[in-house]
Amino acid sequence: MPECENVSPEEIQQSLALYFKGIDVRGLILTGFDSDHAHDLGVEWILSNLKPAWIMYPKYYKDTDCATAVFNSINKHERRRAGTSRPLIRHSVRLDKMVSRVIPGLGKHFSVELFSPHYEDMDSSNNCSIVAKIVGNDADSFRYLATGDTEIDRWETISRLFGDDLGSDVMAASHHGSISGVYPKALLNISPDTVLVSAGVDSQYDHPHGQSILAYQAVANHVWATNAGGVGRNLFTSRHGTDFKTQAFQHAAIVE
Repeated sequence: MPECENVSPEEIQQSLALYFKGIDVRGLILTGFDSDHAHDLGVEWILSNLKPAWIMYPKYYKDTDCATAVFNSINKHERRRAGTSRPLIRHSVRLDKMVSRVIPGLGKHFSVELFSPHYEDMDSSNNCSIVAKIVGNDADSFRYLATGDTEIDRWETISRLFGDDLGSDVMAASHHGSISGVYPKALLNISPDTVLVSAGVDSQYDHPHGQSILAYQAVANHVWATNAGGVGRNLFTSRHGTDFKTQAFQHAAIVE
């Protein structure tokens, strides 16, 4: 929730409050600790107001003021909720430190399967990102792949090791649609119906890259970007029969 010209933190908070009203938020996944993935104001608001049962983040050290502030918030809420009926459970994940890539007990109606990070490729904060598939287990659910900022060299390893296990109906475009996040073999393994690109309006890095969009369009039926047309939008995707429907809406609007 950093300050920017297009949206205020208050608008984001109002959107989250409206969208999650009456919903039990099971968990919060921070795919990385760069400030555009784990901002302390956003983490603090979510832990205070939505009170997820658990928080998941990649196991590595990020020496920045923002990362320190994020952990201060997590530590505070862990202490506050200790001994209550709903303690805040931490999941600090790194594949080489885990017995299984599937963490049990995260929720009754979904599972989370992890593909990254792993020590052998953690050569940058981008390649320390969590890559995880969230799989719903009812008729209206689908397989969603969270990708963080993962780049090509790590995708090559993920594709080689896990191949068709990556298969997902909907995926987040890696690294905000940067060309450095597109690895063709992994895209073929994932075979998404829908790709969602999270990128800011007037991005200083010009996200998403045109070649990335072409690559996603080659494998997916639908490609959406939050900054399409130069206007910031949120994206809400749901199953629509045998296909998937994505709605674009502005902050503080209620999704029906």
